[in-house]
Amino acid sequence: MRKMAFYMDNNQICVRVAPSPTGDMHIGTLRVALFNWLFARQRKGKFIVRIEDTDQTRYKPDSVKSILEGLTWAGLDWDEGPILKNPKSQIPNPKIDYQSETIELGEKGPYWQSRRTEIYRQHLETLQERGAAYHCFCSPERLEKMRQEQEARHLSPMYDRRCRELKPDEAAKKLAAGEKYIIRLKIPASGRIEINDLIRGSVNFDLQQLDDQVLLKSDGFPTYHLANVVDDHLMGVTHVLRGEEWLPSLPKHILLYQGLGWEIPQFGHLPLILAVDRTKLSKRHGAVSVLAMRDAGYLPHALLNFTLLLGWNPGKGNEQEIFTKEEMLSLFSLEGIQKSPAVFNYEKLNWINKHYIKQMPLNDLTSRAIPYLTESGLITPLDNGEWITLDKRIIRNVYFESFVALLKSRLTMLKDIGHDLEYFFDRPHYETSLLIGKGELRDAVIAHLAETKEYFHTIPEKIFKAHDFDRTLKTWIKDKQRTNSQILWPLRVALSGKEQSPSPFELMSILGKEETMKRIDSAIKSLQALDA
Repeated sequence: MRKMAFYMDNNQICVRVAPSPTGDMHIGTLRVALFNWLFARQRKGKFIVRIEDTDQTRYKPDSVKSILEGLTWAGLDWDEGPILKNPKSQIPNPKIDYQSETIELGEKGPYWQSRRTEIYRQHLETLQERGAAYHCFCSPERLEKMRQEQEARHLSPMYDRRCRELKPDEAAKKLAAGEKYIIRLKIPASGRIEINDLIRGSVNFDLQQLDDQVLLKSDGFPTYHLANVVDDHLMGVTHVLRGEEWLPSLPKHILLYQGLGWEIPQFGHLPLILAVDRTKLSKRHGAVSVLAMRDAGYLPHALLNFTLLLGWNPGKGNEQEIFTKEEMLSLFSLEGIQKSPAVFNYEKLNWINKHYIKQMPLNDLTSRAIPYLTESGLITPLDNGEWITLDKRIIRNVYFESFVALLKSRLTMLKDIGHDLEYFFDRPHYETSLLIGKGELRDAVIAHLAETKEYFHTIPEKIFKAHDFDRTLKTWIKDKQRTNSQILWPLRVALSGKEQSPSPFELMSILGKEETMKRIDSAIKSLQALDA
């Protein structure tokens, strides 16, 4: 076993999240960020955000905005790293280089790997001087042929180390001749590495099974393996909490620390996140980016709460599932992180989001809901703090609050705020025959609507919108010797145009007396037109 030197516990805690800008930020990156953030904040340590943009072939500048804006929206702040100058700017634009749209916190940057290439080259020279790395001049064609031959023999694809024993003068001649090269890590031919993972306990690796990892690519950029080790050391990272997919790379990273003569941070590998069917989470399971979840109407703390439970629990006997941020900081521990895969369950996420919507103050929920109504085209803002509806009514904030109060207990996501409820902002369009209840005649329905309208004329707006108006109206119905269905069915359809909707009392309380009477008039005219 190889001897290793670890950071001592008296060092200031420093952790990081280092996403690759190759696409939108998804739930896995958010979980890594959240667990690191909680670990650092509990211990008054540092939390760093770093952009791992060494893979230039897959680099997408607009994904930087997705990462930084997603973390900010979720409520995770950081001590060092890039921040957007204008986090509320326009939709991500692939033509914008977001490096120029950021400023950097901290003194250990740049926090973009593409701007640190000279730093990596300096440390590569150290590795080569110490015999821990070497030049490889094998062409891509040779490497591909070698890989195909190994696969044909059912062998694990590994570099055959042809260039590993090149004499210094031979390598120098190839370099002088301008031959293309990469630089590889020289893995010891035998031995084992054992390390204590903060989550998994003791893990060990047979060095004979490891490939000589590429450290510097032919385009002059380092691979993730070299860059993240160098950056973690230079930025003072003491604990690396990352996804389980990086566990096979751990021995290579340990060898890099040893080759450079550095103390090794403590590592912890978080469990995989799987779909409900226990397969890898993907788009076919509905996996979407963090910002797409935001746009769908998930609340930031609801998503954080759900993310916390992806592979962590507060311990035996504690069935708590709803956590404030203060409770997260108080209860989170590495001991609570499980080893087995976590399951991403939309039903659980929706249940948590619904809970937070119910708990949200009405004015806050209303302000969050209005943009969804605007985006759907149901309302258009005016300059004076008012809005105009699709059917040309001028409405104010009190109208929205009444509307949102009605829906609050039913909402799962904010994007559903106007779904199937367009009639609150547009006059209903429906089949006139729907107004005629079972066993009723057209003329009788017209008469019932007309006498209902006549009665409403006599009711002051204050009583009309009172919370107990349903009892008042039902008493009138009884006095008129009508049944509830004779009056309330055509009234509901006249107001909503739908067979299923909130009760007519709820509809009237929001629409108000004037709009209610106009819709009754419209329903009567529609029924009368059936003769034409």
